[in-house]
Amino acid sequence: MFNSIYGIVSGKSGDALFLLSGDIEWEISMPLNDIQTFALKNECRVFTWLYHREDLVKLFGFSNEKRRNTFLELLKVEGIGPKAAVKIMSGISQDDLEKALENSDLPRLEAVPGLGKKTAQKMLLSLKGKLVQTKEAQVLSSPYNDLIEALVDMGFDRKAASDALSKAEAGINADLTASEREKFLFQEAIVYLSAT
Repeated sequence: MFNSIYGIVSGKSGDALFLLSGDIEWEISMPLNDIQTFALKNECRVFTWLYHREDLVKLFGFSNEKRRNTFLELLKVEGIGPKAAVKIMSGISQDDLEKALENSDLPRLEAVPGLGKKTAQKMLLSLKGKLVQTKEAQVLSSPYNDLIEALVDMGFDRKAASDALSKAEAGINADLTASEREKFLFQEAIVYLSAT
């Protein structure tokens, strides 16, 4: 429902980040590691996931898509719900979690606050090889995944969209800000795609 929210960090409290977007201030539950990447009064983008139950609606947020994907993978492990997943991600860095899973380092996982031996074993069985991208996948990934997704949503082919963005990047002005750069690339990619 919500992929991400842009806004200004208006506050932090425990495991929550407050993000002012337009006239709405969102309360977003986040792992502590992610909260620490955001500075007060700075503009930022938070990747989100909405949890909805009969008696509860809660918005979870992450500093990037990789962190959100880790959270979603943790939810697939039997016995781990959203609250536990946030606690696990607060107690271990992304790199350490990936290394522990890839090296079957059960003692390291058991050292994470709130993670017992049985759940750590289930995590190893479920997640080994799923959080670390293969070299092939890294080559296929793009720094402009959001732009590619937007172009795909407009009906363009994924590979063609990626190629068009690569061509557009060759003509980019180095002095542009991040948002100007993104806008330029998007517009140029549409021109390339429309011409083919």
